Amino acid sequence: MEAQPLGARHGALRLMGAMLLGLAVAIGPAAMLEARGAPESFADLAEQISPAVVNITTSAVVEAATDDVPRLPEGSPFQDFFDQFSNPDGNGEPRRSEALGSGFVISEDGYIVTNNHVIEGADQIEIEFFSGDRLPAKLVGTDPKTDIALLKVESEKPLAFVNFGDSDLMRVGDWVVAMGNPLGQGFSVSAGIVSARNRALSGTYDDYLQTDAAINKGNSGGPLFNMDGQVIGVNTAILSPTGGSIGIGFSMASNVVTKVVAQLREFGETRRGWLGVRIQDVTPDVAEAMSLGNVKGALITDVPDGPAKDSGMLAGDVITSFDGKEIKDVRDLTRRVADAPVGQAVKVLVLREGKTETLSVTLGRREEAEAIETAAKPGANEPAEAQLMGLTVAPVTAEQAEQLGLPVGAEGLVVTKVDGTSEAFTKGLREGDVITEAGQQKVVRVQDLKDRVTEAKDAGRKSILLLIRRGGDPRFVALSIE
Repeated sequence: MEAQPLGARHGALRLMGAMLLGLAVAIGPAAMLEARGAPESFADLAEQISPAVVNITTSAVVEAATDDVPRLPEGSPFQDFFDQFSNPDGNGEPRRSEALGSGFVISEDGYIVTNNHVIEGADQIEIEFFSGDRLPAKLVGTDPKTDIALLKVESEKPLAFVNFGDSDLMRVGDWVVAMGNPLGQGFSVSAGIVSARNRALSGTYDDYLQTDAAINKGNSGGPLFNMDGQVIGVNTAILSPTGGSIGIGFSMASNVVTKVVAQLREFGETRRGWLGVRIQDVTPDVAEAMSLGNVKGALITDVPDGPAKDSGMLAGDVITSFDGKEIKDVRDLTRRVADAPVGQAVKVLVLREGKTETLSVTLGRREEAEAIETAAKPGANEPAEAQLMGLTVAPVTAEQAEQLGLPVGAEGLVVTKVDGTSEAFTKGLREGDVITEAGQQKVVRVQDLKDRVTEAKDAGRKSILLLIRRGGDPRFVALSIE
């Protein structure tokens, strides 16, 4: 299955329909549970929230592709025909390309939330409001790990805005409304229900609400509302085996988005807490082998130099509580650490040889730790290419980026060969594709991809999500790593 982002540059999505199924009434001996009927109309809600939803047009300079031009014998009678249609823009010079997306205003002074992939690589961003007014926007900050971006416009008058709601209060089956700019058709409203909660697409901080509300190409960055007109999600991706929509859409939960937006607004970047351990889930087999009473917690597999090592943590410790809150699994610990303030001392409970110990850990900053780790791996020792998951990959050169029609300065790993018997080949990857993200983290070097695969395996995942660009058009593909 492939997770597809919704922006105009990110995969071909298809129109999807949503069929609402009748809910049975469960009758027990003591009580009767009645399903709520569908709202008589969404019109009042749509009228209330529409002024705060915006269309986003981005523009960027891209290199004209030349690799696909047919090569004909000199003097061929078909030469004029191919000259006319193979390069309609003229002489193969760089050209300006536009893309569409959605967003929403969160303050009267002009802060706007959207997806990172909507504005990624853009040098011009224009906001169209429900009234038809247009304003240029500047980028405040982005967080690729949650695919969130914060923009700012300057308006002479206060802007209509919407508030965030509590995504943790949403239940499976609750009604939701999605708004945005699907397929470039302008402001559009669709309704559905919350189909599932706490979905992950391989990202470290993923917490998606799944919905069957119709969301399509161009809906990226648009809001998902509850029935009180509060934003409880940001529409980001769909899951599909074919690239076409099958009614499974994902919105990043508002309780993740609000924390990211607050940091982008204050600092222009994220500042996540960092513990400095490698961890894995406690499986039933591990719990039995370690004589643990519960299959809960995060098992430490390695303690490199960092805050955890300084506090006395050891490989084999099981973290059961962080800052006074029980830890269920790796995802739970990762999010709680990320949300904790940098430099804050927190109490961490660990199980060690059957006994509970309390440690005090002063958290570092993840972004700084990642930068140091990258700098510690010099490119001089970087292999020319590597083979993973049926793919042979190598760092993309400036010349290759130009030939492949990628934006100026594009980075990633170019696929130089695909094993015809591999899952990657079955899912459509081909020579010339460029991997720009793995596990929702940027990859530039071969080692980056290897590290992301290792991290996914350490986290107990069976697959990793790759962001693939072909001719500048991205799409997500999930590949098995077992």
